[in-house]
Amino acid sequence: MFAPIVLAAGGSSRMGRSKLLLELGGVSLLRRAVRAAVDAAVGTVVVVLGDAAARARAELDGLPCSIVADPALPSRGMNASLAAGLAAVPAPAAGAVVLLADMPLVDAAAIRALVERHRSTAAPLVATRYGDALAPPVLYARARFAELAAGGAGDGIGRALLRRYRAQVEAVDAPPGALADVDGPADLERLRARLGDGGTR
Repeated sequence: MFAPIVLAAGGSSRMGRSKLLLELGGVSLLRRAVRAAVDAAVGTVVVVLGDAAARARAELDGLPCSIVADPALPSRGMNASLAAGLAAVPAPAAGAVVLLADMPLVDAAAIRALVERHRSTAAPLVATRYGDALAPPVLYARARFAELAAGGAGDGIGRALLRRYRAQVEAVDAPPGALADVDGPADLERLRARLGDGGTR
């Protein structure tokens, strides 16, 4: 079992409002990400929320997941969100698949592909490859949890581990455009245009 961890506690500073509640294809970015994690059916889904937790919980109604909420997380950075998610991973899980809620085109198949590559290679780290870059979602075996959780405030501990253990990293290639993320309004409009979606603002 591998627990998907959906990181959704960011401050949305470049969007100017809670981007994860904005819709793409009639579904909020948050619900899209969590539904993909649930549909992957690889383990208990953990969702990490920040200061918009009350509204976010309503978006997740009906989806089986374990919610970790802390209003202080947006100010502490992604490392703190990751540590909170790792602490909630059930003990039987052999590892976690970490994904970002603002990457709405990551689907269940992408998550399952990481788990399948780990099972076939026993690699402790399996990342998604887009061109020359390694990106989320990323599978981390439980043996790497302590290092991930020790990242402190700020961002980048996940990337740092991929660099530190590069020789141990397996990669699964992503289809073109599959790792598009939503940082600001223009990113969301580009995705809406690409999907032929007028969107709901």
